[in-house]
Amino acid sequence: MANLIVNGGVPLNGRIRPSGNKNAVLPMMCASLLTAEPVTFTNVPDITDVAKIGAYFREIGSEVEHDVEAGTLRLHHPKTLDPAGAEHLPLGIRSAVLLLAPVLHRMGRLRFDVDAKGCALGIREIDPHIDTLTTFGAALDKSGGIDLTLKTRPEARSIWAEYASVTATETFAMIAAVAEGTSVLTNAASEPHVQALCRMLSDMGAGVEGIGTSRLTIKGRDRLGGTTQRVPDDHHEVATFLAFGGVTGGQVTVETDIIAEMPLILEQFGKLGLQFETREGEVTVTGWTRQVTQPLTQQMTAKIEAAPWPYFPADLLPQAVGVAVGCEGDVMFWNKVYEGALAWSSELAKFGVRAHLSDPHRLILFGGNRLKPAEVEAPYIIRVVVGLAIAAMQIEGRSKILKADPLRRAHPNLIENLTRLGADIAWEG
Repeated sequence: MANLIVNGGVPLNGRIRPSGNKNAVLPMMCASLLTAEPVTFTNVPDITDVAKIGAYFREIGSEVEHDVEAGTLRLHHPKTLDPAGAEHLPLGIRSAVLLLAPVLHRMGRLRFDVDAKGCALGIREIDPHIDTLTTFGAALDKSGGIDLTLKTRPEARSIWAEYASVTATETFAMIAAVAEGTSVLTNAASEPHVQALCRMLSDMGAGVEGIGTSRLTIKGRDRLGGTTQRVPDDHHEVATFLAFGGVTGGQVTVETDIIAEMPLILEQFGKLGLQFETREGEVTVTGWTRQVTQPLTQQMTAKIEAAPWPYFPADLLPQAVGVAVGCEGDVMFWNKVYEGALAWSSELAKFGVRAHLSDPHRLILFGGNRLKPAEVEAPYIIRVVVGLAIAAMQIEGRSKILKADPLRRAHPNLIENLTRLGADIAWEG
């Protein structure tokens, strides 16, 4: 496992473009299996999960042309694929669950043990995915793991989800896109990456209505066509660069075409004293007051709540915590998506931060801390590595973040980009 060495207290300045969204490119890659025609992606982030899914595609007989430097990826899955792929899903990555619907559609069968991995963010159920596939007509055998078969074209169904799950919504969208008839999902997730997948399916020929809402209506097609898609910019990375710039006392401008997705995100970071200027195609962090905006009701504590889109994203809560360690004023962070996702906050004490973990979902951070550099250990959660780095970057002196490898799963070249902005940060090991 590699570590990060951070020498903090150095202002970051300059202009930067974010990477393509990890949470968009992975389901979009999986959806390419739904067609036997070529699919091309641009703005593809150079992350490990993209490489792992690409390796799986090669194993089953697909053509994979990945130009890492140009950020392009061309996939072509011929009509005949290696059926052994139905039993060898790349379960070492969380996004493997997004292969279930496409593999079942192409091969008529899939089998796996319940061992899909990913970040250490609470207990994640696979049941919604299996339930969706069986609702669309797949037969399930649980006698030796999970064994699904689908001998005929799936038939359209209507589902009312008990939770607006991103990946379950994506599974629904993919199987509905090839089903016979019109399917409806109520309580659908509406995150930007879900919208990107739905737009892709629409461009491939499926009839998709309600993109960006909680109700998706999809008219399936017997045969989907090829397409060329640009992976949208990562709104997590937009906010991340702005946070790094703000806490170091610099001015960083992020050039992006997703400004329309940023208002609430910028507002919540603004509660922590970060100041922004937004123009067409770019947003700049211009200052940091360090003052937490307190509610008018004096008995209340300022809070930042993370919940499914269009609320503040749970994947940005660690970055907000990283900013808040240097603030004056108390603030509560509430993760309504994952249990245990704030347990890493115990590491903040090594920086001199005073915090109280109220329960598996809520953390109170006390302001006015006398911060000091430290050696901290990151859990296997991508965004927590970023949050710890944001905290370390604002503290003068040398800090070390142990086990920082998960960063590579979502943020390609983040360290190199931060260095170009003036940061003194480097990999060790």
